[in-house]
Amino acid sequence: MSSVLSAFFTLVAVAVLGYVVGRAGVLRSEDELVLSRLAFFVATPALMFATISRADLNVIFSPVLLTSLSCVLIIVVLSLTVSGLVWHRDRAQATISALAASYVNAGNLGIPVAVYVLGDGALVAPIVLFQLLVMAPVAFAVLDGYRQGSGRRVSLRTVLTRPLRNPLTVASLLGLLVAAVGFDPPTLLMRPIELVGAAGVPVALIAYGLSLSGRTSSTRLGPGPDLTLAVSLKIVLQPAIAYAVGRWVLGLEGHALLAPTLLAALPTAQNVYVYAVHYRTGQQLARSTVLLTTLLSIPTMTLITGLLA
Repeated sequence: MSSVLSAFFTLVAVAVLGYVVGRAGVLRSEDELVLSRLAFFVATPALMFATISRADLNVIFSPVLLTSLSCVLIIVVLSLTVSGLVWHRDRAQATISALAASYVNAGNLGIPVAVYVLGDGALVAPIVLFQLLVMAPVAFAVLDGYRQGSGRRVSLRTVLTRPLRNPLTVASLLGLLVAAVGFDPPTLLMRPIELVGAAGVPVALIAYGLSLSGRTSSTRLGPGPDLTLAVSLKIVLQPAIAYAVGRWVLGLEGHALLAPTLLAALPTAQNVYVYAVHYRTGQQLARSTVLLTTLLSIPTMTLITGLLA
């Protein structure tokens, strides 16, 4: 357990460094965008390709994946039921609420957690792919159909091909292809990819800490019931369901049980706020959920690691 907690402490320490340099003015709040784009478009895709291309596909497509996807689907159904059927939110608002409650930060924070705490970055790859290839396109189809954002419908082709314009998706799919065919890329090709990929985790964590340094207590939160529902589902119920499914349905133990439970406790991805802004619905809910789950995720994941490691 001490080695796992030590790895988790390393992640927290680097994130705190990002917070400190932000508060000290060494890096500005606008630098978060630069670091995040560097991690998202360059370093993290390189890391994902290098990790997945040499991974055992049996590890990627394992009970850990089934557990993770099961709890996501349960959370989405619960959120849509309460938002849509009980509170009668419109279809667009209910969709953003469901994304806020279930769409985890698998890129900026999930990959560092998988690499340093769980010891295998490939564990988070299926979650990244599921969110980008399934969850996001379905949500876009619903939101586009509701005529939000630009005020016109977007073609089915645009919705279906949008994930393929995401560098994480492309890098992960290429890595899966290389692993599936058993191709061993030459060292001359892999060394620069691995070198760039090595920057992915620290850059993402510093950007993560920097994003927290710009938050102030004056930030207005809300709306109340929807925010409470989204944060409760994301931080409390999603990891609890992951644990229950893994422990009592699939019979997982030890590291195999820790992995999906810990990944389920990741905060809401900032992508959800981007989607909300684009479609002009639920912006305040998305922003507040990202903020609160980000702040609550560190103690939550630390507790989960201490109990299950």
